[in-house]
Amino acid sequence: MNANHINAICRATKTILQSHFGVEVQQQKPTVNIGSVSSNQVSVLLGVKGQLSGQIICSFSKDTAQKLVGIMMGGMEITTLDEMGWSAVQEFGNWVAGTTATELSKEECIIDVTPPIVNDGESQFRSKQTFISIPHQSPIGDIEIHISVVESVVA
Repeated sequence: MNANHINAICRATKTILQSHFGVEVQQQKPTVNIGSVSSNQVSVLLGVKGQLSGQIICSFSKDTAQKLVGIMMGGMEITTLDEMGWSAVQEFGNWVAGTTATELSKEECIIDVTPPIVNDGESQFRSKQTFISIPHQSPIGDIEIHISVVESVVA
């Protein structure tokens, strides 16, 4: 995995949290996971295709999801995630996807990102690919970004 690509994906996530949510984010030490990666209670899965292929998984607690949704709903207090709340979590994934594509284009890397899939409940994601997991701390909760992208082979 190319460090410039990893950094662009992290910048995208931080940009969304800072610009759309007004949240300062502190990136923590990355770890490498081979074969599997653990998710938190809520995960947003994004597929990447184009000059890169792979996955990006944003994972966080239900409490953090409720805080994200509350901010998206104009500052409402959210105590449970209903269908509208889950739709808002999916929209968070769309924002990350769009900003990721923009940040990677600055690195002269053009990608498409699949529509987000939201996973409700702790899971173990398995893949033959290596994941770089980067925790981010914020006042609304921790968000972990799991990245597994490789340059696509042109036939």
